[in-house]
Amino acid sequence: MTDTTYDFDSCPDRNGYGSLKWDKYKDSDILPLWVADMDFTSAPEIIAALQARLNHGVYGYTIPFDEPVDAVLGYLQRQHGYSAKASWLNFLPGMVPAINLCCHAFCGPDDSVMTATPVYPPFLSAPEYAGRELIKVPLCLNEKDQWTLDFEAMEASIKPNTKLLILCSPHNPVGRVYTREELTALAEFCERHDLVLISDEIHCDLVFDESVKHIMTATLSESIAQRTVTLMAPSKTYNLPGLACTFSVIENPKLRLQFQKTIRGIITEVNCFGYAACTAAYNQGEPWRQALLTYLKDNYNLLYAFIRNELPQITFRPMQATYLAWFDVSRLGLKNPIKFFEDHGVGLSDGTPFAGPQHVRLNFGCPRSRLQEGLEKIKSALQNR
Repeated sequence: MTDTTYDFDSCPDRNGYGSLKWDKYKDSDILPLWVADMDFTSAPEIIAALQARLNHGVYGYTIPFDEPVDAVLGYLQRQHGYSAKASWLNFLPGMVPAINLCCHAFCGPDDSVMTATPVYPPFLSAPEYAGRELIKVPLCLNEKDQWTLDFEAMEASIKPNTKLLILCSPHNPVGRVYTREELTALAEFCERHDLVLISDEIHCDLVFDESVKHIMTATLSESIAQRTVTLMAPSKTYNLPGLACTFSVIENPKLRLQFQKTIRGIITEVNCFGYAACTAAYNQGEPWRQALLTYLKDNYNLLYAFIRNELPQITFRPMQATYLAWFDVSRLGLKNPIKFFEDHGVGLSDGTPFAGPQHVRLNFGCPRSRLQEGLEKIKSALQNR
């Protein structure tokens, strides 16, 4: 049953606001269903908090004061059972700079970084930007036809100079929520090879499959907590990426100091509106989040049924989290899948930068009518080839 408290069916026109998502296709009839940016207005409680901060009238340099710190600590305890301390937190203006800085902080120029593909493109570019060797290990399919980490391939690929492993949990773009057993095996792998684990958990509050639960990597054991750098943000869940408020949680004081030394002079203060939105999201946003998850699940069910029934030539494996669907279009035999779909009025994300050629990613964090329109365009494109 659809929750009528919040309206996810009507969204404001984003043209003319410098929207990355929409301006890419301005002055065209291409429907943007790419980039991880929902079309929904954020929670009214967050909008009210931003309005209150705006009304204050002074927008000076802002440090991580008690309100956002307490909101984050309360959220971690309440939502994930993680008893963190204020001293473990660092606030940062985005996940991408955080990942890039980790590649500088925790390994040297002669070291290598491992990650599992396909994956969010900055996982692949950050080591290269830092001049570190990148080791890509493809995900594999388990006995349930679910994407999972390929530990055999990871063991075969790791090198003596590998110092860092970057994990995406839940995994973008395949939408997989890893089990305790999988994460425990990963922790054992990191401990066995003495790796620092960067755990990007930005999508952790977007699990719409009620049969699974996100587990913070740092909560598995004290030993893995001591080698884990957790990266989180309210941005994906509450549609706040433009407010640039991410945080790291680092228990190990040595790793924390390494990170803080690396970011000195590079990372400045988070803006005051980012703190206001973060505080409101974690203190007041839960009813909106629950309504969002219901809406996203219904969108996912529509999407999954449509692909399965109307477009069986596209492979779409079941997912458990995020609003980003990963399609294998290799059977279509398209030389340039993204251009093909753009030529037929749909803008999708190219799988190649994710290390997934012949794949595309579709963002279903949009009104259902918009998703339906996009799916009909895809169907029409394939019918009229």
